[in-house]
Amino acid sequence: MHSITKTFLDVVANNNVDFRLYEGEICALLGENGAGKTTLMNILFGYYAADSGQILVRGERVAFSSPHDAIENGVGMVHQHFSLVPSQTVLENIVVGSFGGKFFLDTATAKRKLLDLQNRFGLHVDPDAFVWTLPVGSQQKVEILKALYRDASILILDEPTAVLAPLETKELFATLRTFAAEGRSVVFISHKLNEVMEISDRVVVLAKGKVVAERKTSETSEKELANLMVGHELTKQPYSPSRKTVAPLLQVSGLTVKNDKGIVAVKDLSLTLHAGEITALAGVSGNGQKELAEVLFGFREPQRGSVMIGDQPLPLGSPKAAIESGIGRIPEDRMTTGLILDLTVEENLALENHTKFKKGWTIDYRALRRHAEKLIEDFSIKTAGPGAIAKTLSGGNLQKIILARVLSASPRIIVAAQPTRGLDVGAAEYVHRRILEARDAGSAILLISEDLDEIFMLGDRIAVMFEGEIMGIIGRQEASIEQISLWMSGVKEKCA
Repeated sequence: MHSITKTFLDVVANNNVDFRLYEGEICALLGENGAGKTTLMNILFGYYAADSGQILVRGERVAFSSPHDAIENGVGMVHQHFSLVPSQTVLENIVVGSFGGKFFLDTATAKRKLLDLQNRFGLHVDPDAFVWTLPVGSQQKVEILKALYRDASILILDEPTAVLAPLETKELFATLRTFAAEGRSVVFISHKLNEVMEISDRVVVLAKGKVVAERKTSETSEKELANLMVGHELTKQPYSPSRKTVAPLLQVSGLTVKNDKGIVAVKDLSLTLHAGEITALAGVSGNGQKELAEVLFGFREPQRGSVMIGDQPLPLGSPKAAIESGIGRIPEDRMTTGLILDLTVEENLALENHTKFKKGWTIDYRALRRHAEKLIEDFSIKTAGPGAIAKTLSGGNLQKIILARVLSASPRIIVAAQPTRGLDVGAAEYVHRRILEARDAGSAILLISEDLDEIFMLGDRIAVMFEGEIMGIIGRQEASIEQISLWMSGVKEKCA
């Protein structure tokens, strides 16, 4: 890609970018949220058209007017947010649009080809399963198989491990090494620098839409890459003990909850949160954390159990009651349950608190604009303005909108689910600082995370959830990786 420039209104997403990819290599593309990584790859995939510049594939100049053109030239892309049809089977999702002008699909031949790809690349998933029944790790396999089915020689992966458990990440890396060993190439967009160091051959760093560095992975370090991404030296915040109150602020008692499939996901769970304390809930995704968070914010009704805030019962199944009780939420999926992407930044900043902008039968738009401008400045949200449509912002800035909306309401209790998933190191550092500030201001915080570094960095107490149960709770000072890992594996014993 030579001299690629792309602007959105007055925002320059890519500024005269040169990017090269070689046969048989895994190239990591790094940068802060909003640095232009995904935009650049969307141009390569034909999703966007560059304002200027050119693309050459195998030395031949190409002009992709759509993803179909890119696929025809061997380019496949797996986006951070999957583009699957939940009501269709795995096989149907993989072959859709790939059988040309034929009137009928030869399902037997298609299934044989799919099974051959699964065996070749170690991506095993039931072809007849409906996508909606699959965990996110398996859905990602379907996206990758979709690209392989079309014989992709260039595979672009945008934050592929953001939703994967450690074992799933290990399996993905084995697949990528097999892919590269066949002479194909991978662009690996990630914010997890330890994974970049493990899987990539070369690293390209973008900042503010420009290439600022290129390194062989063997000749750099996590620290250097982090500093190149954010443009300054990053320092880890030292742990500071909480100033929790003695009296519990939120008490969950005997909670039993079913998931969307009608299976019990949370089993007789009890948990206590204190003001001025972060309770960090660790565990591999799919062990009931999502259902617990949904109950606390009123999105899901439990089969049994109660939640008390102070000495008052929380009415369950009512988001309105949760908001009025002082609960703020940072949801696991900011794109679908945290924001309305077709609304403006200022409208998203007012969600959940919009009634305070009522003016008779309408909205006080001047007050709404002033509110948005203040939060944009206070939380360093990079946007073209309060009236910008939310979906034009990067993932990190979308997360800042949620943080600004939640924290500006001064909630008594915060349920933060995967708050830094998909964020770069600079944005994650910012989120961590804001969460600690909320704790020190007196909020009781439930931090749900699969990132053990985050768990140990922020948690005052660490709890582990496995198959819907709390396996154990321990103070941060007494906790160890070995103990937490043991509980995450379903073993209740304490380490010696």
